[in-house]
Amino acid sequence: MLSQLERPAGPAPSLRQVLADAGPTYLANGLIAFIFAATGPVAVILAVGTGGGLSQAELASWVFGVFFINGLITLAMSWRYRTPLGFGWTIPGTVLVGPALQHMSFAEVIGAFYATSVLILVLGASGWVKRVMSWLPMPIVMGMVAGVFLRFGLDLVRALHSDVAVAAPMVLAFIVLSAVPSLGRRLPPLIGALLGGAVTLALLGRVDAASAGQWSLAQPLVQAPVWSLAAMVELVVPLAITVLVVQNGQGVAVLKAARHDPPVNAIAFVCGLGAAASALVGAVSTCLTGPSNAMMSASGDRPRHYTAALTFGALAVLFGLLAPTFTGLMLATPKAFIMVLGGLAMVRVLQGAFTAAFGAGRFTLGALVSLLVTVADLSLLNIGAAFWGLVAGFLVAWWMERPDFGAAPKS
Repeated sequence: MLSQLERPAGPAPSLRQVLADAGPTYLANGLIAFIFAATGPVAVILAVGTGGGLSQAELASWVFGVFFINGLITLAMSWRYRTPLGFGWTIPGTVLVGPALQHMSFAEVIGAFYATSVLILVLGASGWVKRVMSWLPMPIVMGMVAGVFLRFGLDLVRALHSDVAVAAPMVLAFIVLSAVPSLGRRLPPLIGALLGGAVTLALLGRVDAASAGQWSLAQPLVQAPVWSLAAMVELVVPLAITVLVVQNGQGVAVLKAARHDPPVNAIAFVCGLGAAASALVGAVSTCLTGPSNAMMSASGDRPRHYTAALTFGALAVLFGLLAPTFTGLMLATPKAFIMVLGGLAMVRVLQGAFTAAFGAGRFTLGALVSLLVTVADLSLLNIGAAFWGLVAGFLVAWWMERPDFGAAPKS
């Protein structure tokens, strides 16, 4: 079955080539993607784990797993395929685990993590995942992606309203550097916004120095799984869906929108390997990230985007090793700082998602339904809204836009 896995198009780049391809724009994109991953998504893990009664050691081990293991996978895959392939963990899957922890042990949940890894491995190696992704019309997929990413733009506006002292200087720096190309070439707009925000926080005294200055190393905790039929029924299939369809679907869609050619089957197969390794230290399943990959491929020359992913992966490995330290550092900044960075990084990506969903003139109703269901953010059967957005958009298009299936390429 491994014959279904895509081979790299060429040789892996040498260290000299990587250094030549790297630059301020790609370092900035990788850094912003990492900052996003290390803040809000980490808070989701902490909220779910705390609500489920996990100990501090178990939570630290979880954070270590999702960063250190997936950082290594990001480095290996992005280097070998010379494509930005940023791997993280399934956030909808993390949320899905919350209710399960209310009525089953963490060891039973970990057993479901292992079973999910096997299912993802088999589906990736069989080539089934790529066939399904190629069958879904891209406007409908991008409607779902636009629905997921819309909240980043809304968060940017909300940050300007709720904390204008922090948000306004960052937005102003981004606008000036974007509007004056000669300045933007010297200082990428996103890194300018980051620096502007950092200076503002320092001048206003808005960083919790006590929380930011505590250094400690992560101590992974290995736990034996417990095999429970109830856990398998409740978690395995929904977790696999969130990884392969919802999360990987977003990641593949944004990379294709940036004119990359992600190896869909190989990605799924590696997600299965990563899910097994993550389960060893009590962490939720690996997936290809949507927002982070969008940020890493948002600007610059397409052949050099992979260096942003290498930056992201290296920072993720470091974060995993020093998880308690960096978690405190990131959470010591005001919420508006992270909201503005994420929103500015996603503005062009969100624009591209809307163009891809509605600009071609095909599947527009299906794309709209996919967008609306996703934005509603209502889960059903413990499966997140992004999946149901795809389902609803496809069904509406199948019933009401049938001619478009024969008139347009689907991927």
